[in-house]
Amino acid sequence: MRVLVTGGAGFIGSHVVEALRAGGHEPVVYDVREDPGADVRNPAAVARALTGVDAVCHQAAMVGLGNGVADAAEYVSRNDLGTAVLVAAMAEAGVRRLVLAGSMVVYGEGRYACPRHGVVRPGPRSVADLDAGRFEPACPCCGAELTPELVGEDAPADPRNVYAATKLAQEHLAAAWARGTGGSAVSLRYHNVYGPRMPRDTPYAGVASFFRSALARGQAPRVFEDGRQRRDFVHVRDVAEANLAALEAEAAPGVLTAYNTGSGEPHTVGEMARALADAHGGPEPVVTGEYRLGDVRHITADSSRLRAELGWKPQVGFAAGMREFARAELREG
Repeated sequence: MRVLVTGGAGFIGSHVVEALRAGGHEPVVYDVREDPGADVRNPAAVARALTGVDAVCHQAAMVGLGNGVADAAEYVSRNDLGTAVLVAAMAEAGVRRLVLAGSMVVYGEGRYACPRHGVVRPGPRSVADLDAGRFEPACPCCGAELTPELVGEDAPADPRNVYAATKLAQEHLAAAWARGTGGSAVSLRYHNVYGPRMPRDTPYAGVASFFRSALARGQAPRVFEDGRQRRDFVHVRDVAEANLAALEAEAAPGVLTAYNTGSGEPHTVGEMARALADAHGGPEPVVTGEYRLGDVRHITADSSRLRAELGWKPQVGFAAGMREFARAELREG
């Protein structure tokens, strides 16, 4: 297949390009890092790039938490307008296969169970609770302590920051394109992706990058809250292989199918910081008690659908991945 990879020079996109080449496909890189005119919001440029293309792997996006709503217009422009321009051009060009870089942030908080009320959905955490160091969400019915569980793809969406809202809108746009054209769309809802070529010290980098950048400067990683928030850290090469599997699989026409894309090994942020610091040789992480209002407490998802339906499984374990990442090259921006 000839596959257009938007954001193909970026962190995840560059690994997707490598996986496609290794799989015998022809990747076409479309990225403003290599060509300032290669913006997914540019209809003419996107139309030219789609010439002779069999499928699109859409990785281009503005990532991160977002600074309240101050940068909402930029997120919507890059992520949602860009996706709208892309799918419109695909419809015109007759390209009928799309794999989208989705995100687990569309779920908001993860799945929780109350011993009395069963599965419940806690609301956003309050500033008063966070200021007081009460980081765990309580049962909205009785206030009891909750047990975090794995989230399935059928859980209702509940985006809790601007970035999350744009990632959900991308899925809606892709689904509308699939229905309108008979094309097939897959959204891979990435978990916390880390690995070589991760961007360093940018406002939109993930927590693994912040910790790794601090260690490179000889500084202790600063862990927010109490460090016990649960995440699923998945290696970038495994994510790239998931994209390859999604592109090669028999896909249902006219619908969007979502797949959680994680390692299946939940770890706390504190555990990740310690593993990275140990592999790097210190200094030890510092738990600060600070917080970001748009963050959720626990979000770990069940990736069994991706394994069962596409035959994918992660190859890089947590310990080995952290040892590699502790010495891996980071990129600027």
